Amino acid sequence: MKKFILFFIASISFLQAVTAQAYESTIQFDKKKQPAIAIDYPYPPEAVENAIIRKMERLGYKAREEKGFLNKDKGFLVFKNAYITDISKDRMDYVVKVERKSRKASDESELYMVMMKSDENMLGRLSAFDIGKAKSFLNDMVPDIEVENLELQIKDQEETVAKAEKKLKGLQEEKLALDKKFTENLQSQDETTKDIEAQKQSLEKLRERRKKN
Repeated sequence: MKKFILFFIASISFLQAVTAQAYESTIQFDKKKQPAIAIDYPYPPEAVENAIIRKMERLGYKAREEKGFLNKDKGFLVFKNAYITDISKDRMDYVVKVERKSRKASDESELYMVMMKSDENMLGRLSAFDIGKAKSFLNDMVPDIEVENLELQIKDQEETVAKAEKKLKGLQEEKLALDKKFTENLQSQDETTKDIEAQKQSLEKLRERRKKN
């Protein structure tokens, strides 16, 4: 059974890797349409973005994220002067953008990778072999994305558990308060019952006095 489960998981990963195939496309960056390598992944954008950031960090490069309310390139990740031997023997600026594939497909993403050097797009200057390597680099990202997606799922589940535990604690505290109120109510009923009996006795004595008069 265990072997079957492992085989099933490996088969799913293989199918996802096969369906995630990079292709040549374009994206608007630096005020113009840039040739890029693109790929669609059956994973949410956060998992894909985390995966590319972690992979580049392992290679020694940190991303500079384009920010700013009026910045049309907002959301792009720029890895300056990076040396990725899996793609090229030359250093280049790798500009990456991860987007949600559509409004309905929250768990599907599109990744665009622009390769530049001295502000010049290098895709047209790369050999077919290097372009193939760039595509393979993105195709082979699936295992990294699966790891990051799992971490996000664990984080979400931890938050769900924490939320449920907080709710339970609130209910328990509410029960303690209700139990205390219930106990106080019983004590109050007992005291009121005794007071009523005493008042009734006083009333009866007064009535007896009235009869005598």
